[in-house]
Amino acid sequence: MTLTVGFDLDMTLIDARAGVVTAITALAEETGLPLDGEYIAANMGPPLRDMFVSIGIPEDRLDASVARFRATYPQIVIPTTVPMPGAEAALKAVRAAGGQTLIVTAKYQRNAELHIEALGWEVDHLIGDLWSAGKADALKTHGASVYVGDHIGDMKGAAAAGALAVGVTTGPCDAAMLTEAGADVVLSSLLDFPAWFNDAAPR
Repeated sequence: MTLTVGFDLDMTLIDARAGVVTAITALAEETGLPLDGEYIAANMGPPLRDMFVSIGIPEDRLDASVARFRATYPQIVIPTTVPMPGAEAALKAVRAAGGQTLIVTAKYQRNAELHIEALGWEVDHLIGDLWSAGKADALKTHGASVYVGDHIGDMKGAAAAGALAVGVTTGPCDAAMLTEAGADVVLSSLLDFPAWFNDAAPR
């Protein structure tokens, strides 16, 4: 059976915060809505619609706001996004071991694909629009034995899929939060992933 390792995207593999702040600020100016780009960028993980609900966007304006953000995303966010430290090496470590790489993210599918294309990464499978325990079906479908993420939602997804939950403290959740949410292993960043993977990852 082929080893498959799953990864979250935002703040695990990529850092899109600068572009997200710019895109949210532009959306606020266009719509007159009180949107805090810095807050949204600092708390990425949940689906955008959930984030908009949490900051009080009226229900009757949610769908239009999400659609507009997604429409401007490729021009504003994709070009300014950078890999997280160690991201490329982490993906390469899995491939060097004969494994497959899988990205499961809450991000809108097409924009997630554009990120991977822009970075030139080779990824076997990418599934968007899934969050928290909802990630489990995709992880199980592709046989992921490990799932790596920066958010408590990622740890819940890994647990629900029966995968080893690897947390990285590069997003909004610290080691204690990740552990409490079910992390089996917590790394300070993906810079530590290849050594851990080569020594201790399940095969």
